[in-house]
Amino acid sequence: MARKSLQEKLAILSDAARYDASCASSGTTRRNSRDGKGLGSTEGSGICHAYAPDGRCISLLKILMTNFCIYDCAYCVNRVSSNVERARFSVEEVVTLTLEFYRRNYIEGLFLSSGIIRSPDDTMADMVRIVRTLREEHGFKGYIHLKTIPDADPKLIEEAGLLADRVSINVELPLDASVKAYAPEKNPDRIRGAMGRTRALRDASADRSHTGKRPKRFAPAGQSTQMIVGADGANDAAILGQSTRLYSDYKLKRVYYSAFSPIPDATAALPLVKPPLIREHRLYQADWLMRFYGFDATEITAQSADGNLDLAVDPKLAWALAHRERFPVDVNRAEKEVLLRVPGFGTKTVTRILATRRHRTLRWDDLARIGANLKSARPFVTLGDWRPGRLLDTADLRARFAPPAEQLSLF
Repeated sequence: MARKSLQEKLAILSDAARYDASCASSGTTRRNSRDGKGLGSTEGSGICHAYAPDGRCISLLKILMTNFCIYDCAYCVNRVSSNVERARFSVEEVVTLTLEFYRRNYIEGLFLSSGIIRSPDDTMADMVRIVRTLREEHGFKGYIHLKTIPDADPKLIEEAGLLADRVSINVELPLDASVKAYAPEKNPDRIRGAMGRTRALRDASADRSHTGKRPKRFAPAGQSTQMIVGADGANDAAILGQSTRLYSDYKLKRVYYSAFSPIPDATAALPLVKPPLIREHRLYQADWLMRFYGFDATEITAQSADGNLDLAVDPKLAWALAHRERFPVDVNRAEKEVLLRVPGFGTKTVTRILATRRHRTLRWDDLARIGANLKSARPFVTLGDWRPGRLLDTADLRARFAPPAEQLSLF
């Protein structure tokens, strides 16, 4: 077998990394090398620019250390029984790529994941070596997100969190039964145990000692997880319910939803239906409502008999259409919690409404200047110069928001 060049490995392992959901660098500590010491920087507001091999603008060099794997997860393109082209970076190659991409102004950080080679401990040890080399030998102060392995030695995960900005551990699938059925080498209890230890380490790093000294920060940008949707029979109610528990139990920064996409000759053995990507999008919207708008998973999914989100309209609008008795809302009098449930009102819009109405009565033109989505909000609000009349009660109100049906081409 011919030995692959670094460029060939990069093409294979950056492409393989597209199945891992990553994040921006917001929320970490501010570091820079403006004093001439070290290399790179990270700002609390997040990283903005980087380029993937296909030309997309991204913020991180996002790669797998290897797509070899000893596990046989039915939904994974890189499972041991999959017929895909394999490659593996050495520790030194990942370090070189990261530094060279940074020097060329392509990236400001690294997202590193990996298949499992030899054992979880061996794989995790190599990943930690990469991050340690970047931080300690090269003074790299850029953002690093490290996917950790729950079966690895807890000491390795602890070291990873002391070096990386964010760590993540995949819960894999929404239901424990699904993990056991489709990823038999993985154990949901061990996954949650590792996530619990990570939370404990983060909590401990926030506490000062008896002398008042703060310990070294552990994963300052937090912990996240990834959940594959559509590779089992879990409905959206189950998925969002699981997310609620994960946020609560482990203080996660984000749950990432990844739509399952069967790959020919790789995941063909999995007899499951691929969901539309719009489902993934709706789950992210619902997740946002839970984290910032005061909704809970049950009420978001209660509009449908099967527990799934409406794919034609966004979750907040679907909820409002199902609860028309709560509308219209008087924008000049309603409390913040009520305004947050109005379609077309984001958190910034609501903040501006509350600030403005302290000084004067809001009118329709004011909402436009504030930044509200007037098309969505129109049937659900009242102002000094606007009343929706019977618009809220019209039978075709949902149809006004749902995209029209299209005749697909047969050729």
